[in-house]
Amino acid sequence: MISLRTAIARVVLAASFLGALVACMTSEPDVATAPISGVVRENQVTTVATVQKVDLAKRVVTLKGEKGNVFTIHCGEEVKNLPQVRVGDHVSTTYYESVAYEVHKPGAAEVGVKSGSGVASAKPGEKPAGVAADVIQVTATIVSIDKATPSVTLRRPDGEVVAVRVRDPKKLEGVAVGDLVEITYTEAVAIVVTPAPGS
Repeated sequence: MISLRTAIARVVLAASFLGALVACMTSEPDVATAPISGVVRENQVTTVATVQKVDLAKRVVTLKGEKGNVFTIHCGEEVKNLPQVRVGDHVSTTYYESVAYEVHKPGAAEVGVKSGSGVASAKPGEKPAGVAADVIQVTATIVSIDKATPSVTLRRPDGEVVAVRVRDPKKLEGVAVGDLVEITYTEAVAIVVTPAPGS
């Protein structure tokens, strides 16, 4: 049996794994001058459903959502611990998405596209839990800056030029034509099954 604390710790470890994945894709920052950075968009949604029925032969689990909606999901072979799931268990699914950026001086980063993905899951015998994450990083060159709008125009790795509005004009201080902008898109899904209350 797995405690709620253990389940949460597993998600934290999975999130750390995602953080390490992002760190591996990012250039080492200059400690003397921290780069200009920020989060353009960040969204996290968590839903909880209760297990109504488990069909191990067909690998189908029937769930009841928070609004009373009943639905079934088919669990593939990658769900190694399906026999540990019991009626009344709670299935928590968290979806996370973010778009972040970091500005570097020429030579501190390279124009291009990088991507990575990772999956982590529970140990055999424990309640099913896991996280899957995808990270895409695009590094583009600033070709012009319009402080009046405010906006910057970027040349993407494929040569296409695109203008991007800047929400906070103060972020343009210290930014110059020729600087490089790393834009990182992160998408992750974490699933944790916790025992029914009192079990």
